[in-house]
Amino acid sequence: MQRRHLLQAMAAGSLTLPGVRLFAAGADRPRFLLVFLRGGYDATNLLVPVGSSFYYEQRPRIAIAKPGPVTAASGTLDTAAALPINADWGLHPALRNSVHPLMQAGQARFIPFAGTEDLSRSHFETQDSIELGQPVGGSRNYNSGFLNRLAAELDAQQALSFTDQLPIAFRGPVRIANAGLRETARPAVDAKNRALIAGMYQGQPLGESVEEGLALREELARDLSPDKMKAMTDAAGRNAIPAKGFELEARRIATLMRGRFSLGFIDIGGWDTHVNQGGATGQLANRFEEVGRGLGAIADELGPDIWRQTTVMVISEFGRTFRENGNRGTDHGHGSVYWLLGGGLASGGAVAGDQIPLTATTLFQNRDYPVLNDYRAVLGGLWQRQFGLSNAALSRVFPGVTPKDLRLI
Repeated sequence: MQRRHLLQAMAAGSLTLPGVRLFAAGADRPRFLLVFLRGGYDATNLLVPVGSSFYYEQRPRIAIAKPGPVTAASGTLDTAAALPINADWGLHPALRNSVHPLMQAGQARFIPFAGTEDLSRSHFETQDSIELGQPVGGSRNYNSGFLNRLAAELDAQQALSFTDQLPIAFRGPVRIANAGLRETARPAVDAKNRALIAGMYQGQPLGESVEEGLALREELARDLSPDKMKAMTDAAGRNAIPAKGFELEARRIATLMRGRFSLGFIDIGGWDTHVNQGGATGQLANRFEEVGRGLGAIADELGPDIWRQTTVMVISEFGRTFRENGNRGTDHGHGSVYWLLGGGLASGGAVAGDQIPLTATTLFQNRDYPVLNDYRAVLGGLWQRQFGLSNAALSRVFPGVTPKDLRLI
């Protein structure tokens, strides 16, 4: 068996070689999952600025209606209207049965006017910029992603990217495993071929890494066995949530993070809504519903004890234009809205971070949300509380950035 056959076998299981460092063991260890919505999702229709008349003027066809009863007689709420948060903000109705209950329980918060100082408005440019977490405008090291630098500070072997390929955020000197979870995991090689592979690399520099990679592949196959996946599917069906798409993948992620993995990354595409975006219903609403159900499934699958130790941050490369375009959609923007979920969030309002009124004079370049809450500063403040990282450690994760403590946990 040649090395290329080994690589083919590893690729068939969507697995790279694992890291070499360890988190502290125990169910009470902190866990962090980053969910990256690739495509620049329309945050303005997620966290709806219901207190802004300017919002309704600029989005005559795709705006989400203000919360309010349909009729005084029935007292029932309009299911197409925003879910109430406060006088300024509402939540997209597609999250009524998933994220909204978590928000009401103090387990979901939103950070508007969030993002990066990158102004390219290019999907790939801005995604790279965010995943690298390096100063914008300087030279870039594409072999140093911010999650890899975090893993180095946390002494983390228990990091896993739930993706087919290792993302830029996890690139770096700390070796990180990745495993695509869109299909039920199966052993990449049988016992005979595993012995051949191990023998071929025995005593060589790659020997230990190959053995670790094969062992991890088998571990994932056990944790994501067909029987366990069927049990998840059945459990989801009982409460009318179909076990498909992101929700099933999210349950697989939670299964692995309930075990030894404590730092994770997952990305979800399909957010570039230039045409026929929809409002309370339509393509964007469907994506919100799918992601919301997945996030709710993570909380459910982890259970209350581990969920209290977990934070999930949902981000995107940028927001979209405040005004709708001529195709009932939105175009590439700047500031966005980040979601933070977890069972141990601090008490406080559902909307956190610096904010400004939304008027014709406060838009960035007369078109977008401004960025008032830099993602690196926000994550730095969060991780300082969650992982106890020092300022020196955070400066290695995000060079040149002062952490911003929003008292999120």
